[in-house]
Amino acid sequence: MADTQSARTIAYSHAPFSTWLGIVFLFVLFGLIVLAVIGPSPRTSDYEESRAKKRMENLKKLREETQKDLTTYAWVDKNKGVARIPIERAMELTVADLAQKKPAPAGRIAAPAAPAAAPPTGGSPPPAAHQQPDTVKPAQPGAPAGSPATQGAASSPPAAASPAPATTP
Repeated sequence: MADTQSARTIAYSHAPFSTWLGIVFLFVLFGLIVLAVIGPSPRTSDYEESRAKKRMENLKKLREETQKDLTTYAWVDKNKGVARIPIERAMELTVADLAQKKPAPAGRIAAPAAPAAAPPTGGSPPPAAHQQPDTVKPAQPGAPAGSPATQGAASSPPAAASPAPATTP
């Protein structure tokens, strides 16, 4: 019974004044450390202005380097024979090269072949969005009148196609 009495007195005893004073001292010490760390950091608009000035200087330097790259000759890889030329000169050379070449006629654009699919087993017809219309596509602009379309189906329209021969078993 004596042990429970002593445990109760320890649990409910008041802490000495020196313990409370120690805790307050630790809080004050923590506050001073925080002030020492945060205190020297800039809090004025001068800091933001100096950062903005540095960014503008970096941007100006980058633009000067880019302008120099676009307007001067230099070796990119001397061993491979790769050089950099000014952009204006490159455009002149490209235009002169394209002017010497004769345009080649464009080839015919063929429509993609539709895969032969087996009819669905569900008994319902396929959706209308997947069916090809039986209309003739108009001729391309500039094509002679009466000529079939150069784009679209690779064969003649279905109306002009000959019927398949019927076979009997």
